[in-house]
Amino acid sequence: MMNPKRNLSLAFFLFAAVATALAQIESEAIVIQTAHTSLVFQVNKEGTLVQSYFGKRLPADQIKNIQITPQEAYSTYGKAFVFEPAFQAVHADGNLTTELKYVKKEISTLDKNTTLTRIQLKDAFYDLTVLLCIKAYAAEDIVEQWTEITHGEKKDITLNDFASSQLSVKASSYWLTSFYGGWASEMNMNEEKLSEGRKVLESKLGVRSNQFSHPCFLLGIEGAATETEGNVIGGTLAWPGSWRLSFEVDPTKNLRILSGINPFASPYTLKPKEVFKTPGMLFTFSDAGKGEISRRFHAWARTYGMYKSERPHMTLLNNWEATYFDFNETVLKQIIADGADMGFDLFLLDDGWFANKYPRNNDDAGLGDWDVNIKKLPHGIGELVTAAEAKKIKFGIWIEPEMVNPKSELYEKHPDWVITAPHRPLDPSRNQLVLDLSNPKVQDHVFSVVDRILTENPHVAYMKWDCNRYMTNVGSSYLPPEKQSHLFIQYTQGLLDVLKRVRQKYPEVVLMACSGGGARMDYATLPFFDEYWISDNTDALDRIFIQWGTSYFFPPIGLASHVSVVPNHITKRITPLKFRFDVAMSAKLGMDLQPKDMSPEEKEFSQNAIQIYKGIKHIVQFGDLYRLLSPYESNRVALQYVTPDKKEALVFSYLKKKEIMGDDQVLYLQGLDPNLEYTFMEVNKAPGKTSHATGLEGKKFTGAFLMTYGARYLMSEEFESIVFQLSSK
Repeated sequence: MMNPKRNLSLAFFLFAAVATALAQIESEAIVIQTAHTSLVFQVNKEGTLVQSYFGKRLPADQIKNIQITPQEAYSTYGKAFVFEPAFQAVHADGNLTTELKYVKKEISTLDKNTTLTRIQLKDAFYDLTVLLCIKAYAAEDIVEQWTEITHGEKKDITLNDFASSQLSVKASSYWLTSFYGGWASEMNMNEEKLSEGRKVLESKLGVRSNQFSHPCFLLGIEGAATETEGNVIGGTLAWPGSWRLSFEVDPTKNLRILSGINPFASPYTLKPKEVFKTPGMLFTFSDAGKGEISRRFHAWARTYGMYKSERPHMTLLNNWEATYFDFNETVLKQIIADGADMGFDLFLLDDGWFANKYPRNNDDAGLGDWDVNIKKLPHGIGELVTAAEAKKIKFGIWIEPEMVNPKSELYEKHPDWVITAPHRPLDPSRNQLVLDLSNPKVQDHVFSVVDRILTENPHVAYMKWDCNRYMTNVGSSYLPPEKQSHLFIQYTQGLLDVLKRVRQKYPEVVLMACSGGGARMDYATLPFFDEYWISDNTDALDRIFIQWGTSYFFPPIGLASHVSVVPNHITKRITPLKFRFDVAMSAKLGMDLQPKDMSPEEKEFSQNAIQIYKGIKHIVQFGDLYRLLSPYESNRVALQYVTPDKKEALVFSYLKKKEIMGDDQVLYLQGLDPNLEYTFMEVNKAPGKTSHATGLEGKKFTGAFLMTYGARYLMSEEFESIVFQLSSK
C-alpha cells in the first residue's frame, strides 16, 4: 500500500513543477521587433497567448513592464468568446469549439534583415495545432503574419474560419480609410470613424483581389491621421482571390482586426497531417502619419514584393486604343516604327492577334485559341519581333490564358474545363468563362499557353497577363461534390503554382499584371510580375485620383500609366498633352496615343517628354514618395519624390479647375536634406508658354528653406501642370 504522506509529497511536487512551468510561461514575452516597431505577445495564467502591444518600438529593458491584456492573439469559437473569431472548426467528432493553448516558440534569423517567429498553439483536448508565423522585415518596418493549420484527428475536420492574423488595438477612437471603386474608377478613398460593432470589407470575386473594394486599409488611432502626423496602422493582404477584413469594436473600445481568405462559401475539409497555410497579412505602424506607411511599403516592395524591381522599367507604346481588334501586319509594323522613332523602349501588341476558326475580331470569340491569326499576321509573331529588333525596340504581347470564349475550339474540346455550376445555364460575362485552375490539367494548359509563345518566339521581352472577369455561377467539374467549397481557394493556389512555373522557366521576361484594369493587384501576385496596370481609364484627371489611392501601398515603379488620345474611350474630357504626360510621368510612363494621329508639334513635344522621363525616371521609380497636396482636399495637387541619398527630388503639381484669381498655395517640400543646396529646374515645359515657375529657374535653395518657406508659384488654368527637379549635384 502506498504511503499517503509520500503521495501527498509527490502531488505537491508535481503541482509545484506545473505551477513553476506556468509561471515561466506566463512571464515570458514574445517580442517581434523592427527598426521602429514592436509587437509583443504574452501568455496568461490559463496558458492562452495574448497580444499585449503593437506600436512604436519599445526599449528592450522596458518590455518587462508591459501588462498582460485580455486580447487573445488568435481567438477561437468556444467558451466565453462571443465576438467574431479568427478560427472556427468542426472537429472529427462534431465538436464546434476550439480552445488553443500556448506550447512553444521558435525564432530563426533568415538573413541580416529578416527574422521568422513561429508560435505553436495546440487545442487543449484535440490533436489540432495552429502555428502563428510572423516574419519581421527590420529595415522596412513591415511585419508579415500567416497561420499554418494541421491536425492528427482520426478523420477529416472542417475549417469554417481561418484568419491569417488577428491584430488588437486599444484606443478611444478609430478612423478607418478604405479603398473602393469599380471598373475605370479604382482605388477611391473613404475615411470614416468606426463605431461600436463590426465593419467588414470583403470580396467574393474568386479570381481577383479586388474590383469594388481592395484588401488594404489605413487605421488612424486616437483621431484621424494626416500625411505627416498621427498614429496609424496600415495593412494589406497578399492574396489574389476572395478575401475579408473585419474591424470589430467592442463595448469597452477594444478593436480586433481580422484578415484573411474570405470564408464565404469556402468551408475547407482538412485531412489528417495536411497543412493548410493562409496568405500573408502585411502591416506596419507609424507615429508620423500615413505618408510613412507608404514609404515603408514601397521600400519593402522594391526589395521583396515585386519581381526584379531593381531593374529600371521600360517605356512602352501600346496599339490597343489605336486599333482595338482591327489591325494587320502592315499596320503593326508602322506602329512599331513610329514607336521606335518616338524613343520608346518597347512595343506591346494587345488583344486580337490570335484564333483562326473563330477569329478574335471582337471579344465574343477566339479566346482560348492561342494560334496566330494567319489572316491578320500571315508571317506570325516572329515577323513582328524581327521588325521590332530592326528598329531597336523590344516586343511584347498580350495574353489572357485563364479565360475562354464559349465560341472557341478550346471550349468545344473541353467544356468540362470551365467554372460553371451543374444544372444552371452558362453565365458568359464579357462573353467569356473562367478556366478551372483547381484542375491540374488546366494548370498545365495555362502554363503551356505561355510556354509555347515564349518558346516559339524567344525574343519576346514582355507579356501583359490579363484577367477580364470574375467568378460567377461557381462550380467545378474536377472537384468532387464534397469539395466544391474548395474551389475559391484551390483556384488561387493553382494560379500561383502556374506563375511559379512561368517564372522558373522565363526569369528575364517582363510581366505586367492586368485584370480589367487594377482588379488583380496584391502582394501574392506581384512577386511574379514586374509591373501592374491599375485602370483601363487613362483620363489624366481621373488618373490623379486612381494613382493617388494606389500609391499608398503599391510603388510607382510598377504603376503603368499611359498617355492616351482625348477624348478617350471612357471619358469625354479634353486635357492638354502636357497635362497627360505630366500625370503619366509621375508613375511608369507608357503611351496608347499613336504618333500617326499627332500633329508635328505634338509629336515633337512627346519625343522630348519621353527623353526627359528617361532622365528622371530613376527619381520616380526608386525615390521616396511624399504627398504634398491631396486631390481630395485641394484644387491644386502636388506630390514629390526624393532619391534615397536625398541629392535629387522631383515635384509634380497639377491644377484640377481654373482659378480666376490664381492659386498660390505654398508647396512645403518634405524629405530633403536641410543642409544641402538644391538648384531649381523646371522640366517638360510646354513649348511657347511661360509658366509661373519660370522665375525660380536656376535658383538655389537649401533643403531647410524649401521645407520651411516652401516653393511658391502661381497656377491658374484648368489642367495646368508644372514639374520641377531639384538637384544638389
